[in-house]
Amino acid sequence: MANIIELNNVTFSAQGRNIIEGVTVDIMAERTTAIVGPSGSGKSTVLKVSAGLLVPEKGEVFYKGKNIAQMSRGENLDFRRESAFVFQDSALWANQNLYQILELPLRIHFPHMGKKERAERIGEVTAIVGYRKDLLVRPARLSMGEQKLIAFARAMLCNPSLLYLDEWTESLDATSANKLISIVKQKQKEGASIAFVCHDMRIIKEIAEYVIVIVDGKISFQATKEHVLSDPELSNYLRMGMAL
Repeated sequence: MANIIELNNVTFSAQGRNIIEGVTVDIMAERTTAIVGPSGSGKSTVLKVSAGLLVPEKGEVFYKGKNIAQMSRGENLDFRRESAFVFQDSALWANQNLYQILELPLRIHFPHMGKKERAERIGEVTAIVGYRKDLLVRPARLSMGEQKLIAFARAMLCNPSLLYLDEWTESLDATSANKLISIVKQKQKEGASIAFVCHDMRIIKEIAEYVIVIVDGKISFQATKEHVLSDPELSNYLRMGMAL
């Protein structure tokens, strides 16, 4: 199984402090990887750096063997179309309505798609995630849970083969969370590569195949989920800061 994302000795700093330091880690293709650790350990930063959303101060990030920083415009556009990111805070544009937010990725990545096709695709993904309310309102009219559903729908629009999920079930009721988990399981069956940050041990046990633990901005350990859960010391370590 080949690596789809490689971080090579990556350091990222903010406000004069290293958030992550010297991180070298691989995310394998067609595998679901959980990135876990105590709050403030740098998990989300690793996820965003691996998605090309943050530029590392040091080190390199590769997608399918290509340095993201050296990609051509076309290569970068392909990377963006093939991958999708669900942000912890949803990251919906405040000055656009939900339909405009959902339509934009289709306009960018499928410029020849007609208005009717775009509307049909938006209808499909919103139904899949369970959002059936008005799409002509702005995000401020939505609850945090509803915003998360729209953010997840946006990530699904282009049928990504690489999916990044940052605390993706936070603010959701059990029914909605389980619906998104089932969607992720379907993506697993389709062979998608998935990396996610999560504090919920139930979700980690249910869908993760590999676990990377980050503490104080550095890789503490990494192993298959089975190895972690079968080792009492590692399993207890994993539970630190987790919601049981």
